[in-house]
Amino acid sequence: MESPLAIDVQGLTKRFGDRTVVNDISLQVRTGEIYGFLGPNGSGKTTFIRMLCGLLRADAGSGTCLGFDVITASEEIKRQAGYMTQRFSFYEDLSIRENLDFVARIYGVLDRRHAVDQSLERLGLTQRSRQLAGQLSGGWKQRLALAACLIHRPRLLLLDEPTAGVDPQARRDFWEQIHQLAADGLTVLITTHYMDEAERCHRLGYIAYGRLLARGTVTEVIASAGLTTWSVAGPRLPALAVQLRVTPGVQHAVAFGNTLHVSSDDAPALAAAIQPWRTPEYQWSEVKTSLEDVFIHLMSRAPDNFATP
Repeated sequence: MESPLAIDVQGLTKRFGDRTVVNDISLQVRTGEIYGFLGPNGSGKTTFIRMLCGLLRADAGSGTCLGFDVITASEEIKRQAGYMTQRFSFYEDLSIRENLDFVARIYGVLDRRHAVDQSLERLGLTQRSRQLAGQLSGGWKQRLALAACLIHRPRLLLLDEPTAGVDPQARRDFWEQIHQLAADGLTVLITTHYMDEAERCHRLGYIAYGRLLARGTVTEVIASAGLTTWSVAGPRLPALAVQLRVTPGVQHAVAFGNTLHVSSDDAPALAAAIQPWRTPEYQWSEVKTSLEDVFIHLMSRAPDNFATP
């Protein structure tokens, strides 16, 4: 019987010199779950993924990935995980089919021709199978990369910002595929900077500068921040934002389209802070705190582990 947890790690830590890039992270991901891993650039997301799949060895911590020890059984994990990196890393002078056949050879896939045919069909690449990888647009390169990750039938997909640089339709198609794969029992850990993508995940973890600051469903993560958020519309909003940011009781004043989102985790202090601007020229309304509001709040409170002392 398959374990209910595909990933179960405690205290994973990675240092490079005197910098701690991943700091004491514990994480559990259920089998068949889409788990979103979010955080700013340089927060340690990619390093954490590389430790999970055996490309980097943790300096401290323990746990299992797919039932295998993350420290001592990295080769077993590699064979049963698919890892899609941020950069397109296939041979651009080979066709889609040739690239997939090459990956299948690396993994020792039996009946490679059939496996490649299945992979092409699953990702809608059959009609383009002879096209050179270097001629593909961003969305089609993404499909090729995903097809390559799946060709050895992994139990876990590790996807590192897979939709960066692709158009909205390609992103939507990609997520439809990911949800179908999860419905079939595949576990997915995915890093992203897009809030709409984060909301498509079953659960989330937010990491900033090596530390895991929040985890749970979207609703749980938003609730745990305890933020109150007001929206304000009116004239000269950039100037208003500058004033609000230095007003005691206001923690964030961020542009959202034609409005500002003004927020704080102290509701009474925030109400008092904005009172001088509750005039007829401004339209104020309390709004539901968004995931983006929460992540801006979390990032502002995290110490930068690469800052000069």
